[in-house]
Amino acid sequence: MLTQQLSVKQDLTADYNWVYDNLVCEYDPANRVMQFNMNTHPHPSFTPALMHDISSFQKSVREICEAHKLDRTASPFDFLVLGSAVPGVYSLGGDLGFFLKCIRGDKRDVLEAYALLCIDVLYDNYRNLNENLRTVALIEGDALGAAFEAALSCDVIIAEKGVKIGFPEVVFNMFPGMGAYSFLSRRIAPAQVERMINSGKIFTSEDLYDLGVIDVLAEPGEAKVALRQFVRKHSRSAMTRNAVLAMRDEVFPLTHDELKRIVLLWVDSAMALPERDLKMMERLVKAQAKKMAAV
Repeated sequence: MLTQQLSVKQDLTADYNWVYDNLVCEYDPANRVMQFNMNTHPHPSFTPALMHDISSFQKSVREICEAHKLDRTASPFDFLVLGSAVPGVYSLGGDLGFFLKCIRGDKRDVLEAYALLCIDVLYDNYRNLNENLRTVALIEGDALGAAFEAALSCDVIIAEKGVKIGFPEVVFNMFPGMGAYSFLSRRIAPAQVERMINSGKIFTSEDLYDLGVIDVLAEPGEAKVALRQFVRKHSRSAMTRNAVLAMRDEVFPLTHDELKRIVLLWVDSAMALPERDLKMMERLVKAQAKKMAAV
């Protein structure tokens, strides 16, 4: 939840460094960059609370953009950057503990509401909030499952060398349902997407850069430098870059209904998981806790 209430008519010189329970925002006025960093506890995962905070953040950005349109002034945001406030970890993916509670408690409606919120947020990000801005994923640590899907919903992915990225869901007999196939098949061939999902292989950022999934590869610790360099390059050729993205949307259109049908299939599959797969999910929750305790 946003801790400071935002007014559409707020002072246009505000720094926009909003503070949420699960997000840390950093505004760079010189480059017109708004970075929102995921910051969930105890594990860096896509919790329901995080998704609500991102949805609230998106609403606030739209309000600011619309206010500037009414005032006939330039929006303060040219780029929205999805990052992480957790050192060494972008996100470990879906909130497995929450999934377990929903499945074992037979709370399909709760899991479905969460899943639909996820695709609402990612689709809005994919559509640039229907505003004249670009979205960027800034990956400075491991990005697994839903974290990879979130990055794929962005126009541009910048990742540091050596980070691990992939879809491990097959380990507990599931698949990434928050847009993985839809987003990734607009970057690489569908056959490659299916092999990636079915194998559960974890890739390095270098692997994915070679495949054409990652757009900018940065040296370790240099992701923010790479972001600033990208912003400057984009500004010099904004018309061309924006046109290319617009053409992509025309050639490979993505609808909210497509994402909804897939995520409801994901919910059905989750609710039908046998106990052996739920126990594997439990072991992964413990492994995540151990990993974060060592950070």
